Amino acid sequence: MKKIIAVVVIVILAAWGIHRLSANKEGALASVEKDRFNVTLETVQIRDLKQELLISGSIKALEEAVLFPRVQGKLLKNVLREGAAVKKGETVSLIERDEVGAVYEPVVVPSTITGVVGRVYLDAGANVTITTPIAFVVNQTQVRVLLDIPERYVGQIYKGQKATFTVESLQGQVFEGVVNIISPVVDSTTRTMAIELLADNPKWLLKSGMFAKVNIVLAAKDGAVSITSTNIFKDDAGKSYVLVVSGDKAVRKDVKLGFIDGDYTEVASGLAPGDKVVNFVFGLKDGSKIKITGQ
Repeated sequence: MKKIIAVVVIVILAAWGIHRLSANKEGALASVEKDRFNVTLETVQIRDLKQELLISGSIKALEEAVLFPRVQGKLLKNVLREGAAVKKGETVSLIERDEVGAVYEPVVVPSTITGVVGRVYLDAGANVTITTPIAFVVNQTQVRVLLDIPERYVGQIYKGQKATFTVESLQGQVFEGVVNIISPVVDSTTRTMAIELLADNPKWLLKSGMFAKVNIVLAAKDGAVSITSTNIFKDDAGKSYVLVVSGDKAVRKDVKLGFIDGDYTEVASGLAPGDKVVNFVFGLKDGSKIKITGQ
């Protein structure tokens, strides 16, 4: 009997405790003001805005030439090796004609361009024909960067347009080039247009075959009164507006937009430098109660 009474007492105390905990929780929730957003503000600033195209391409030497022998026979000697400078017409390799019973002077394999020997393909004694590649010569005082530009940007690319690019193996170095060649056609399969940048390479840091990350400035606007693009709203009619502080509420202020670079948007009218706008918060709208934090 005593055990039963003890159990009943425990149950009653537990129920009373739960009731008090629930009441305290409800009281705490009741003290929290509903439908009020904690927000931060952005200051309208003057910025230099750019519309940029980021795209990948491949680097090729200004001139490249694969050298072939003019006769069939054996490779007698490689006169020049990889890295050697060579002038147009200078001998790179010698070929011994493969004709029984006849003796000829070795036939030269001359370079067809001025540059440097990039690769020698064969060792002395190898059999060769007129279709056997002997050496690869490059002129890398300048390099070409080959790109395929999406069709939608065709109207924003022009000859002489400046671009910058980087390569993974030369971290921290930014190279400059200009648009040198623009294809007159758009590929019907890929919907891209081929263009070529030309860049100086006086130290020969850039090598044929490298992968380049290119940045082309399509348009620019200096000194633009601007804010973060995500802080701009549009109503059902397509009109643009921002939210500003009025007392303890966020209220609508209509604006006219100008240049857009993605991250930031020019406000052509409606705001001035130094003005404050409310940073975007999900669910925030015209008339919402707000509390400014983080300032």
